[in-house]
Amino acid sequence: MPSFDIVSKVDPQTLDNAVNVTKKEIVNRFDFKDSPVQIDLNKKDMKIDLEAESDMKIKQITDVLISRSIKQGLDPLAFDLNKDAYPSGKTVKKEVPVRNGLKQEDAKKLVKLIKDSNLKVQVQIMDDLVRVTGKKIDDLQSVIQLCKNANLNFPMQYINMRS
Repeated sequence: MPSFDIVSKVDPQTLDNAVNVTKKEIVNRFDFKDSPVQIDLNKKDMKIDLEAESDMKIKQITDVLISRSIKQGLDPLAFDLNKDAYPSGKTVKKEVPVRNGLKQEDAKKLVKLIKDSNLKVQVQIMDDLVRVTGKKIDDLQSVIQLCKNANLNFPMQYINMRS
């Protein structure tokens, strides 16, 4: 039976490239001359630590980070920008967690969306991925289109398409 998997993963090397490009651009910008800026990627915890002298500069860094990540092929929904920046001495710090893996509640939303569509497919949650199987490939393609059009606020990739 044809099947495919829905996952939410971020390639660590692509993320590292996006962070490095952001660092280079920020260092070369005139408005960041002589100001303490630090951008660190913690690959183990999958988070980016930002540090600058003001909240406005933190927002500029996040804008550059998102635009460079999009150019690298990363989904901007992979960055959790909900946390606010906090003061730390003379600087302002912000942690930007990177969503990696499908959370259980996100997987449940996805399964509910697919089941409510009344397509003839079976859906099952397997750890951090959702497997969709069906008799026709057209049904699977309809599921992919449904997921792309739904506004679920987390990045999704479709892998392991088997016929």
